[in-house]
Amino acid sequence: MLRVTKLTDYATVVLTVLAAQHDRVLSAAELAERAGLEAPTVSKVLKPLAQAGLVEGFRGANGGYRLARPADEIGLIEIVEAMEGPLGMTECSLHEGQCGLESQCGVRANWRRINDVVVEALSNVTLAQMLAPSFPTETVATAKRIDLRLAGA
Repeated sequence: MLRVTKLTDYATVVLTVLAAQHDRVLSAAELAERAGLEAPTVSKVLKPLAQAGLVEGFRGANGGYRLARPADEIGLIEIVEAMEGPLGMTECSLHEGQCGLESQCGVRANWRRINDVVVEALSNVTLAQMLAPSFPTETVATAKRIDLRLAGA
């Protein structure tokens, strides 16, 4: 089954809490409380998010974290890749030469196309959009666009 890890899911929750605060600096403890997560889990996700430039950390008595950029400039792909590394549906969809079957494989190009569609879909959803509830019509329209893209239309 294709799914993001729990830590990626938690990272998205933490980032939406920060996005809702509009540049306010929140401590890791405040983030944990508002996100409904354990403090060690929040600390664990903040490190790769900071390394990826998605959050800024501030030291001191009034220290904490805030988004490094506006929420509408942060795509979900950035969050996924900060937590999990580059998105690759298969070994060969990221790098050539990773599979011994590559020279005779007929599905590599299709996996790359699928990988590109998933990356594009995650790139087109922003953190700001994650704050607002999604409506079924938007979900259906997105699914139809993806279906058309996979069909080669």
